[in-house]
Amino acid sequence: MTGTPLSSRKAALREITSRTPHNPPTFSRDGVPIPTSEYFGINTFGARQMRDKLPRDVYASLAASIRHGKKLDLSVAPIVAQVIKEWAISRGVTHFTHWFQPQTGLTAEKHDAFFSFDDDRQPMESFTGAQLIQSEPDASSFPSGGLRATWEARGYTAWNPASPVFIVESAGARTLCIPSVFIGYNGEALDEMTPLLRSSDTLSEKCIELLELIGDKGIQRVYTTLGAEQEYFLIDRALFGMRPDLVMGGRTLIGAPPPRGQQLEDHYFGGIPERVQACISEVEFELYKLGVPITTRHNEVAPCQFEMAPHFEETDIAVDHNQLVMATLRRVALRHGLQALIAEKPFAGINGSGKHCNWSMSIAADSTDLDGLNLLKPGKTPHQNLRFLLFLAAILRAVHKHSGLLRAGIASTGNEHRLGANEAPPAIISVFMGDMLTRMIEEIISGKKSASAELEMIQLGVDKLPQVERDNTDRNRTSPFAFTGAKFEFRAVGSSASIAFPIALLNAAVAEAVAEITKELRAEMKSTKKLHEAALKVVRKAFTQSSPIRFEGNNYSDEWVKEAKKRGLPNFRRTPEALKQLINKDSRKVLTSLGVLSDVELDSRYHVRVERYVKDMLIEIYTLREMVETMVLPAAFSYLGELSASASQAKSAGVTIVPQLDAANDLGKLVQQLQKKTAALVKIIEKADGMHEDCPAQAELLTADGADAMAAVREICDRLEVSIADDVWPLPKYREMLFPV
Repeated sequence: MTGTPLSSRKAALREITSRTPHNPPTFSRDGVPIPTSEYFGINTFGARQMRDKLPRDVYASLAASIRHGKKLDLSVAPIVAQVIKEWAISRGVTHFTHWFQPQTGLTAEKHDAFFSFDDDRQPMESFTGAQLIQSEPDASSFPSGGLRATWEARGYTAWNPASPVFIVESAGARTLCIPSVFIGYNGEALDEMTPLLRSSDTLSEKCIELLELIGDKGIQRVYTTLGAEQEYFLIDRALFGMRPDLVMGGRTLIGAPPPRGQQLEDHYFGGIPERVQACISEVEFELYKLGVPITTRHNEVAPCQFEMAPHFEETDIAVDHNQLVMATLRRVALRHGLQALIAEKPFAGINGSGKHCNWSMSIAADSTDLDGLNLLKPGKTPHQNLRFLLFLAAILRAVHKHSGLLRAGIASTGNEHRLGANEAPPAIISVFMGDMLTRMIEEIISGKKSASAELEMIQLGVDKLPQVERDNTDRNRTSPFAFTGAKFEFRAVGSSASIAFPIALLNAAVAEAVAEITKELRAEMKSTKKLHEAALKVVRKAFTQSSPIRFEGNNYSDEWVKEAKKRGLPNFRRTPEALKQLINKDSRKVLTSLGVLSDVELDSRYHVRVERYVKDMLIEIYTLREMVETMVLPAAFSYLGELSASASQAKSAGVTIVPQLDAANDLGKLVQQLQKKTAALVKIIEKADGMHEDCPAQAELLTADGADAMAAVREICDRLEVSIADDVWPLPKYREMLFPV
């Protein structure tokens, strides 16, 4: 090969081998890193910091807004703003922004300087209560699904005081971020956070009503808690930059499987590579400063796949923190010459990435006995465990009744490729309860009678439920919604998704079911004197009705697909059909009646998501076409020329056996097939472009014909990859991206 220039791919691989990890930053004392607890949250200004800085009455008013979901007293805003400004400036901050979550899956921000002038035109730093409470970014350029016309620009961001303000450090700049909601001129929710906050309020209201009915008084608020396990891939930045499909869409559209994938099962919980360790450590360092309580890091199943998980927090804070996790991963990885891939299915044939959302409900109350109590954690008395059963019955009913809605909440282009493949849960929503709780539920359904309700509770083992508390349920990795001890793990959420929307839908479904349980219990108590007896009747009915949703077996199996159909459980494999569940009769009723989304807001969510699906698919199809025509075919032509020239030389030299000729003919046939398949792909593009005024019809075309055409093109490309000489192939291969040297 002397004198032959290196291909760009080979040059990149050679350069990568010389890279060395650099030590992540740290705070130290006398050369020794200080404990995380000493700097955790230094870039956040939350309730603890405000308690120390604010007057007592001002802090009490703000704390009431934070803890109990009350509206902020606007009279305290100027005082709070002054304290926040002084803290931020002391930390070197020059700008502030209302940080919000539009319907893009990402976050948005417009920076304004503290810099201003006083009445004498002298420079000063200024930050008013009005600036803290509200800002006015342009609403016209964000997805709205028809809620806002292009020429209607006005939108408002409003501070959410329950989530602490924080400072983002980037490229030497420091910006104060104020977590906010984003609404239109007429109050329409334009973001992901507003419906979540509404769902939290209505769930709290319905839960308090049930709790008071069974004798639990003094409840001020019921709040949900959430812990989001974030999965992601890390690959070398140079190789990422040479893959147009990864750059444009976050997943590889072509790529032959390597001889070794994850079949050796050696990556899961294995030693973290040194360069990756340095990157993850710096990510954690930045997140700790932001008050994000990351506690776990490890290798995931697929090569180059990793996971980090936090302590559980109140849901709206957990949602903000998960957005910070994704943004920090992307930003810090670049400093290490790496690229964080958050997409659900970057590589075919190996595990995709999810975001397991560990969800539960807790009580905020005047009583210390009830404050902080987890409603999904069995207690030590029959009453505590009856309360547990009532809420458990409500959740099972909610998931059963609204499984289609929950499926719609996790529907996306990326998740479409992940669900049902390589250890991801299937598109069929079901619930795993574990052996012990399943037996107990079945015994309750069977209606065993005793002399008294209290004795029946004892016979059913309800008085001994605390043993469920510590992993008495085995984990079912195949279940999309599994009870894992004092919480449910919603495992079907995609890794790149904002978790605000699927959790808002879950909250709404559960709120409706809790209200139904309350109504049925109140009616039953009119004819049944004892609470336990009335409650057991209601629980028995709910468990019976929701029986089809409970499944303890292997969700990956073909048998389950058949069984689920018999049970009447929907299987929405493709995104467009799943998204339709957002606007069906039952979904519309639950979301609008509870005030989580209005009719127009719900329609907008549907249209935004369908439009996003179409755009994602078209980006992928256009990218695939470009890669074929500018990279794959030229490589094939080049190698075909080499084979032809070699065969010609052999014949001229009198060689009787010329295998290059057969190889050239085989390669030529593949090239012809690829050209034919690509032409079919182009026809799909032309047809889809002609349907641009009918987005749902575009989605149907692309999810069927478009996906099939892409798969056909990929199949030929992958065969060419393993047929063309390695030094001619232009794209980084799976083995190079997933098994760095």
